[in-house]
Amino acid sequence: MSNKLIDFINISKSYGTQTVLDDLNLYIRENEFLTLLGPSGCGKTTTLRILGGFETPDCGQVIFDGEDITNLPPNKRQLNTVFQKYALFTHMTIAENIAFGLKIKKKSKQYIYDKIKYALKLVNLDGYENRMPDSLSGGQQQRIAIARAIVNEPKVLLLDEPLGALDLKLRQDMQYELIRLKNELGITFIYVTHDQEEALTMSDTIVVMNQGYIQQIGTPERIYNEPENAFVADFIGESNIIPSLMLKDRLVKILGVPFACVDEGFGQNKPVDVVIRPEDICLRKPGEGSIDGVVTHLIFKGVHYEMEVRANEYDWLVHSTKMFPIGTQVSIHVDPFDIQIMKKPESEDEEAVNIEE
Repeated sequence: MSNKLIDFINISKSYGTQTVLDDLNLYIRENEFLTLLGPSGCGKTTTLRILGGFETPDCGQVIFDGEDITNLPPNKRQLNTVFQKYALFTHMTIAENIAFGLKIKKKSKQYIYDKIKYALKLVNLDGYENRMPDSLSGGQQQRIAIARAIVNEPKVLLLDEPLGALDLKLRQDMQYELIRLKNELGITFIYVTHDQEEALTMSDTIVVMNQGYIQQIGTPERIYNEPENAFVADFIGESNIIPSLMLKDRLVKILGVPFACVDEGFGQNKPVDVVIRPEDICLRKPGEGSIDGVVTHLIFKGVHYEMEVRANEYDWLVHSTKMFPIGTQVSIHVDPFDIQIMKKPESEDEEAVNIEE
C-alpha cells in the first residue's frame, strides 16, 4: 500500500452540547478504498464533511498530501463528493451536468467534450450525453453523479451513502462498478455507509465508528474474524457474544463448560467476552459436542438454515446448510480457532474507546 495521503489529527467536533467527534486520529493511504462504517450518529458523515470542507472542526488538523487544509474552502481541495441525493441539475442535459465543474474552471470546449466522452464510457453510459436526468433510473443517475465528480480529476472521491436510495440488485451491481472504477482510476475512495455487507464487499480498510470514537480499524477479514470488542462483533454480522471466564491460556469456560481456544495472554480466571459466529457452530448428535441442547427456532434463509439452540440457559444462533427440525436434541461443537476472546470493558465509557492499530 502506498503513502499516507490524508491525516486527521486530534479532530473534535460538537454541535451544542452534543460531541460528535472526540479526539479522532486517522490516516488514509493513497489509492486506498477506505470505508467509515457505523450506526446513525456515530460521526462518520461529520468526518467526511470535515474532509470535504463543508464543516470546520472545533480543534485538530486535517493534513492532505503534506498540507494543512483544515480551513481551506471546498472548491480549493483536490477532492469531490458524491452524495446519496445525486443533486443533478434537472434543467441540464447529462453532458451539461458532467461539464459543470469544468466550465467553471474555464477548460476548452474540446477538452470538455473529450472528458464527457471519457467519463460516460467509464460509467458504462455511452451515448447518454443529450438525455435529461429525469429520463434516467436511480442507478443511472448515480453513475452520472460519479462521472461528474470523476471528470474533475480529484485525488480523492468522497462517497456519502451513495447507494442508499437504490434497490438491492442495483446496489450490488453498483458496488462492483465502484470497485472497477477505483481500480481503473487509481484514486483514493473514502466511503460512508451503515451497511456492513457493503463495507465488507468493497473496502481495503474499514474504520468502525461509534459515539464519535473509532472502535477498530482493519481489513474486512480482520474486522469480521477478529473483532476487538462486543460493539464491533455485534455490528459486523451476527454473533453469539457470551460472558465467559478465561481459565488459562488456550482454555475458556463458556456457560460453565471448558472449551479449548487459541487465544493467550488474558491471564487466569479473568472475565472475558467470547464471540462465536453462527456459521462456525457445528451441530452434532447429543453427547458428541461440548454442550447439549434443543433446537427451538428454525428459519430457511436460502443459502442456509438459521436456527436457535437452547443450551445451558443460552439461545445459541446457528447457521447451517443442514436442517434440524424444532425439538431436535443436538450437541454444540466449536473449533478452537473459531472462538474469539475479547477483553471485557471495565465501564460503559471503555466500550467506546479509540483503538489504534
